[in-house]
Amino acid sequence: MNVWRAFMLMWLAVSLAGCGINNIPTYDEQVKAAWSQVQNQYQRRADLIPNLVETVKGYARQEQDTLTAVTEARAKATSIQITGDDLGDPAKMEQFSQAQSQLSAGLGRLMASFEAYPNITSNENYRMLQSQLEGTENRIAVSIRDYNAAVQDYNTEVRTFPSMIGAQLRGADPLVPYKATTPNADVAPSLEGKL
Repeated sequence: MNVWRAFMLMWLAVSLAGCGINNIPTYDEQVKAAWSQVQNQYQRRADLIPNLVETVKGYARQEQDTLTAVTEARAKATSIQITGDDLGDPAKMEQFSQAQSQLSAGLGRLMASFEAYPNITSNENYRMLQSQLEGTENRIAVSIRDYNAAVQDYNTEVRTFPSMIGAQLRGADPLVPYKATTPNADVAPSLEGKL
């Protein structure tokens, strides 16, 4: 009887090891690390914006409304926080994504207005900050791509057999990928008539 019990325990241990029960925490940590990088890049952008706004205020008094809108969008975007526990909540992810999209739209208007005024873009400080802002936007895009890849790996692990058995034992649910919420985000913006 003890031999049979020992055999069953060994079989159960091997079965659990083969069903991905140990993979789920690994993928979960990868998702959380990727999300931290997304937040890091958004924070970098939020920290950069006040410097950009201060630099261009003296050069673009006529664009005060745009500068104010960007500052307000930055405040809203930084007020919404997503933790690792919120990554499975579609409503919170949507709220975060919308706030970031509003900030991106404001920055787009700001960049278009600067292109309309050559004396602003000739300022060396502005050029440096503009370059940093463009680089930050690229970093954000890469971080979001990496986060979504980590979410895809995690979701594949928790939804496929035999790993789904381990996921159910751990209570692991699929996570929400980051999605653009800007209307027509898949269409390149046109500057026609804005310059």
